[in-house]
Amino acid sequence: MKPIRLLSGLLTVGGWTMASRVLGFVRDAMIVALLGTGPAYQAFIVAFSLPNMFRRFFAEGAFNMAFVPMFSRRLETGDRPADFAQEAFAALASVVLVLTLIAQLAMPGLVYAMASGFAGQEQFDLAVGFGRIAFPYIFFIALAAMLSGVLNASGRFVAAAAAPVLLNVIFIAFMSLALWLGGEVARALIWAVPVAGVAQFALVWSAARKAGFTMRPAMPRFTPEIRQLAIVAAPAALASGVVQINLLIGRQVASYFDKAMDWMYTADRLYQLPLGVVGIAVGIVLLPDLSRRLAADDAAGGRAALSRAGEISLALTLPAAVALLVIAEPMVSVLFERGKFTAADSQGTALAAAIYGLGLPAFVLQKVLQPLYFARSDTRSPYRFAVWAMLVNAGCAIGLSPVIGWPAAALGTTLAGWAMVVFLWRGTSTMGEVARFDDRFRRAVPRQLLASILMGAVLWALAQGLQGALHTAGLRYGALALLIGAGIVSYFAAAHLLGALTLRELKSAFRRGR
Repeated sequence: MKPIRLLSGLLTVGGWTMASRVLGFVRDAMIVALLGTGPAYQAFIVAFSLPNMFRRFFAEGAFNMAFVPMFSRRLETGDRPADFAQEAFAALASVVLVLTLIAQLAMPGLVYAMASGFAGQEQFDLAVGFGRIAFPYIFFIALAAMLSGVLNASGRFVAAAAAPVLLNVIFIAFMSLALWLGGEVARALIWAVPVAGVAQFALVWSAARKAGFTMRPAMPRFTPEIRQLAIVAAPAALASGVVQINLLIGRQVASYFDKAMDWMYTADRLYQLPLGVVGIAVGIVLLPDLSRRLAADDAAGGRAALSRAGEISLALTLPAAVALLVIAEPMVSVLFERGKFTAADSQGTALAAAIYGLGLPAFVLQKVLQPLYFARSDTRSPYRFAVWAMLVNAGCAIGLSPVIGWPAAALGTTLAGWAMVVFLWRGTSTMGEVARFDDRFRRAVPRQLLASILMGAVLWALAQGLQGALHTAGLRYGALALLIGAGIVSYFAAAHLLGALTLRELKSAFRRGR
């Protein structure tokens, strides 16, 4: 992939991810307005988090990090890529089917592992019931993610990137239908989860079939290739497991503080917008591209791909991080404060969002650096680094919670994110030039940071002047739009003047990405 083609792929995936995240805002605003920060919302958080947690093991996490490089190399050399994909599909389907059946029986224990602070309360039993409804989502979304890996490795990004949009559309439709019919919104919401999984799977299965990869149900065959896939995926699964333990630590700590889990989850939805648009797009596009370049022994091309991915990632992430620090409270208030979501909920959510904002560049840089390992089928090193980062997270979240309360859980996540970046970067020391950012990257990033700081000053001054409007019904939406618009204009103007962005290349990438 040439740099422009790489950027085109990033923008295509990022554009669809942006659409998904915008709809996600609509979905989350409806959820908190209709459910508030109470037992039903807390039960939904736990129930929906369970299949998504295991999804990291068997979908875009461990499995795809092992599968995509192997499939990309076979695609590059013409070594039975379709047969390998079918064998992997059958093996993955058998594993997640067994997992789904076990989870139905073990659901009370799984809920306790997620939020032991809920034991003996209304939300615990509610979460167990909701969890049994939602968990089959893992079966469909794991297979959908594997098919997305096939499409992405083949240079077809649209269907895979569009699939998450269906989830939000179905959630919004089910909640709207429940309101219209006078039904129970929480129950309609949880039933939307497995329905969305089926819809997402159908979309990418159809796209894969049109691309020449028709996956069919079959008994798993543990061929030498699948055994090799399992050997490579096992450390990645352990690394994903450590990441999920990090999340569990945060949720466990938060479950002992009233409404803390609600605030952290809502803040997570806010910072997931830039993380999803940039970080996930980079991971999806960069991994197959690096795998192909390493297979072709193209170190110079791999270095250019890594540097451009890092450059565009930080160009969009640094200003987003500064915005979360400076105007978190106005954003949370305008986007979520209505119905059962109160001003106190806005304050708690804004604090969590600001803490997560400090870690946002780290979460994106992980997406840039990890493909250097996965493209080499090295899943052991990221596992080792993830264990070290987990210890940082646990020490902060558990150790500081008696001192500073629930914010320790969010702070632990952020510190662990930066620790992981340090470990990943130090681990690339033996990889040669392909793992070194080029001179253009090193010139651009400090200028991007300066442009982001200047934007932050503009946002802070303008937010002070718009304080009244931002908290006035009818005016607050326009005031927030003005604030965000001013931030965008001031950042890109400063970045252009400072030479932090090459706007001509971005325009070319946008045209190619359409």
